[in-house]
Amino acid sequence: MRRQIAWELLNEYIKNPNLIKHALAVEAAMRAYAVKYGEDVETWGVVGLLHDFDYEKYPTAPDHANRGGEILREKGLDEVLVRAVMSHADYTGVPRDTRLARALFAVDELTGFITAVALVRPDKKIASVEPDSVKKKFKQKAFAAQVSREDMEKGAAELGVDLIEHIGFVLKAMQGIADQLGL
Repeated sequence: MRRQIAWELLNEYIKNPNLIKHALAVEAAMRAYAVKYGEDVETWGVVGLLHDFDYEKYPTAPDHANRGGEILREKGLDEVLVRAVMSHADYTGVPRDTRLARALFAVDELTGFITAVALVRPDKKIASVEPDSVKKKFKQKAFAAQVSREDMEKGAAELGVDLIEHIGFVLKAMQGIADQLGL
């Protein structure tokens, strides 16, 4: 699936601008990891862009990701990519058995957390966020309490990267699209 088609599908299902920004953040991080690992940048970007496309219509388990997987299959998306999208939600039972799937899981929650860190900065700019400030907020359980620290740690471990290096890598990818993120 080409990015333009994925973008149109995302916008067909998602109207909330914050969910669109989340998809863009995950896409940016996935593209960056694709470059790092020598993978297809467009494919990895599409997976990042579409990972939550069904969330507004199907926000709860088990529908979210499972229903999205069905829709993506109907649209003709390659099964490996469908499974990667589905695997970002543990309750689907789809294993993260590819680097693509592990990267998606690793960046998903983290992008939301980094966004939250940027939004509490006085300037609300992601450019002023440092990996250490993200890690410091990570330890504050009341901060962005809905974001699973366990999933962020698990994601980095499954991907085989150090958590602080992972934070810095994803942060840099997001900083590269700060304007699109409104940060």
